[in-house]
Amino acid sequence: MAKMFSMEASVQMRLYTLTKREFVLVFVAFFAAFGISVLVGIAGPSVQFMESTNATKLGEQNVNVATGPFSLRSPAFSRFNQQLWLTALFYIKKGTGENIEKNFILSVELQGQNEDSIVEPLSTDTFNHTRTLRCRHEGCEELIIFHLGTIEYTSYIVNIRLFGLKEFNVQEITFNWRSFNPSFTQVEIWFRFVFLVMTFIVTCMFAHSLRKFTMRDWSIEQKWMSVLLPLILLYNDPIFALTFLVDSVVPLMLDSVFQASFLCTLLLFWLCVYHGIRQSKRKWSTFYLPKIILVGLLWASAISLACWQQYQEKHDPTYDYRVDSGNYLAMKIFFFFFGGVYLLYLLFLVIRAFTELRTLPYMNLRLRFMTMLMLFVVAISFSIVLLRFGIRVLQDNYISQLSTYYKNSAEFLTFYGLLNFYLYTMAYVYSPSANAHKDSYFKENPNFAMLNDSEDEIIYGSDSDDNVHTSLTGSHRYHDDTDDETFK
Repeated sequence: MAKMFSMEASVQMRLYTLTKREFVLVFVAFFAAFGISVLVGIAGPSVQFMESTNATKLGEQNVNVATGPFSLRSPAFSRFNQQLWLTALFYIKKGTGENIEKNFILSVELQGQNEDSIVEPLSTDTFNHTRTLRCRHEGCEELIIFHLGTIEYTSYIVNIRLFGLKEFNVQEITFNWRSFNPSFTQVEIWFRFVFLVMTFIVTCMFAHSLRKFTMRDWSIEQKWMSVLLPLILLYNDPIFALTFLVDSVVPLMLDSVFQASFLCTLLLFWLCVYHGIRQSKRKWSTFYLPKIILVGLLWASAISLACWQQYQEKHDPTYDYRVDSGNYLAMKIFFFFFGGVYLLYLLFLVIRAFTELRTLPYMNLRLRFMTMLMLFVVAISFSIVLLRFGIRVLQDNYISQLSTYYKNSAEFLTFYGLLNFYLYTMAYVYSPSANAHKDSYFKENPNFAMLNDSEDEIIYGSDSDDNVHTSLTGSHRYHDDTDDETFK
């Protein structure tokens, strides 16, 4: 005997009334908008500004390249450079096929020079940390000397000493000043603002379309969209401009919190929808709580790493949690373990939902639409990550912090465009249909009617059905039809 499901009554979604042509146009519009954002990103400026200095050309006499001291002055920066890194690339003469892995002490003194040419020390203490130099047959890994999350001075003066590398034949050290390209910063500001305005408009329109219906009558997708749309407003960071106006790490921390909160809520949305679509009774303790705990652990680990790093760097720019904190490896294992549990759980829910609901046309349509969009979002995200990092995404390397920032404008607009247009598409499709006010208690079980229709006719309708519907509703329109056309 077939398993029976308890289907809840809900507001009829636009998804149910789309014809085949309209259904295809929805996907064409989504892919076109996403493709345009990628093309604009490709044509945009490079993300990174870099200026290099060699240790042997600093003009200092009788200085051992393996020990220093090295005194470096940075180029002039503005707040539009956002952040500043100083990295070092070692060139060591070694035997063919020889690998080197050596711990040494890095000593750094950091001073800032303002527009009035007044030099001020960033700290009265000298920053001393142990670093590991790793060299393979293709060369040595690039090391981060220091990282500043905000640029408070026009230029910086750095004094560097190395202890523990005398035994190696260090031929050259290339110091690289890295920061964000001011042109990219302007592109980022404008597109964040554009997405913020577009998201605000879509959010208002979606809320306006549901104003006639009580929340208890909303479908599970509509309830979750009312959560995701405000969160993607935060993901677009309405306070991003404060980064250039105040000398504080708080805007950076809030940006990390906003992004992690939206992404983890999106993960929670997928779990709840694939599970909740099969049942109408969703108890807090048995349905929501386990999922919130699972995703909450991922959220807490991401937030703790990002905020702790930014807080520590404010007091010690040479701090690096990967090598200065013994808890980093444990946190990394923790994150990947629960990330794996999440993927297995989501896969189980997807397979079970399709197995149990594939014979119900409306349910099958909801599953197919949601899964196609989700798979596209996941595939694009994983493709960019793998193409960018490869296997290094699972490895410890000192330059990984710098690598996690966007490499070009295309990556930035791809991620932001993908997630924003994904939400806009779902907001349109999950909004109430034009006649939803006449079917406020639409029963989401198509087996009660249309027993003799084909699945395509049930889902997309037929020409004869459209004509009959037009003749029946043409003379019985509500006076406030314009309100129901908000999303049309």
